[in-house]
Amino acid sequence: MKLQCFKTMWGFEGDFETACLEAKAAGFDGIEGAAPTSPEERRYWKACLEKHGLLYIAEAVTGGDYVPRRDMDAEEHLKDLKEILRRSAELAPLFVTCIGGVDAWYEEESLHFFKEAMKAAAHYNLEISFETHRSRSLFNPWVTRRIVQKLPQIALTADISHWCVVCERQMDTEFETIEAIASNVRHIHARVGYDQGPQVPHPAAPEYADALKAHQQCWECIWRLQRDRGFEMSTITPEFGPDGYLHTLPFTQAPVADLWEINCWMARTETEHFNDIMKDAS
Repeated sequence: MKLQCFKTMWGFEGDFETACLEAKAAGFDGIEGAAPTSPEERRYWKACLEKHGLLYIAEAVTGGDYVPRRDMDAEEHLKDLKEILRRSAELAPLFVTCIGGVDAWYEEESLHFFKEAMKAAAHYNLEISFETHRSRSLFNPWVTRRIVQKLPQIALTADISHWCVVCERQMDTEFETIEAIASNVRHIHARVGYDQGPQVPHPAAPEYADALKAHQQCWECIWRLQRDRGFEMSTITPEFGPDGYLHTLPFTQAPVADLWEINCWMARTETEHFNDIMKDAS
């Protein structure tokens, strides 16, 4: 099994071909991001991906924005998703990562959303994977475990960092639950959270070594189960980003680190980590 790394479009403000050139130069295998709403821009993205030999993972955000509107029900989330799936299909993604649902929903409403979302993705011949994201239906590990028990075919995009904030602790303390859902994980967002936030200032800093190790323990569990399930490729997106995630200095708001440098560091570090795990397992 090999590891493929994807560059996130989150926080990138330049031209899409520049993103492709950056990804290619840094050894990334592809791009993850939301398909553009404009047909012309989608054609441009597709041409750039083909030109530079890069893969694509689509992102689907339902409910109005990353923090969903509270006045939208499951049917409205599904309407959002179907339009995003239609656009994404034009770019032939490996799969779609969906940030969907609402943390305040009853689990029955979340289950309805997930079931119908999978039907919608199948209509477009797309695979869909649901992200463990705070403010969303999969906002904590125990709800996610119950959803998996009731809907064992569901695929997950694991972003452990969100749960660190919701639970105010590292997920190595909940490893039994991680093991219970790990076989459903399709994709990993490799960001390191800590007890009070979704993103450490820099994952290489020694003061966050324990947080990095806790996340890596969870990722190792996922990789081993993917290998056992016959995966030829595993995918990660180093996803350190802006929007209040990146730490800044008071008064000046100067960033304490460079996001692209951090994401490249994560890609190199986790590729080496992954190869070591696969080597030990052979």
